[in-house]
Amino acid sequence: MLSSVNIRPSTDTDLPAIAALYAYYVEHTTTTFELNAPSLDEITRRRAVILEHKFPYLIAQSSEGQLLGYAYTGPYRLRPAYRFTVEDSIYIHHTHTGLGIGRQLLSRLIEESIAAGKREMIAVIGGSDNLASVRLHQRCGFTQAGLLKNVGYKFETWIDTVFMQRSLNATI
Repeated sequence: MLSSVNIRPSTDTDLPAIAALYAYYVEHTTTTFELNAPSLDEITRRRAVILEHKFPYLIAQSSEGQLLGYAYTGPYRLRPAYRFTVEDSIYIHHTHTGLGIGRQLLSRLIEESIAAGKREMIAVIGGSDNLASVRLHQRCGFTQAGLLKNVGYKFETWIDTVFMQRSLNATI
């Protein structure tokens, strides 16, 4: 685990690094089902929607100022009945995986979601072989809630989606 990681809210100046980090996952992995990396303008628009709805959008930064990862929550679904359920997204710079950065980001998302009165958090994980993400979510209290087989197609491969869930506030 890196000890000198600063978890903080993202700012507009983080967006180019966020876009580049995400582009790596789009272009080289099946963890996201996007086929083309979104532009900086599109990443900016997506973040604005998250922030407009008062969801956290965090980054992990090294003491030298390097973006190590980012994470956010958003609505699980848009219909009002789902308003107490959020979906998390976490991306760690591919050269810094396995160092505990994802756990720090996810733990903070959980804390902020609890403080915001959310009840459930859902992880929608691209690829049943994405064991790093599955294990990260398990370590943070998630359990598998479902598996959709062969629902994505990328890089000439059919890909599963794993659903994981964690209860946050049982009092709502």
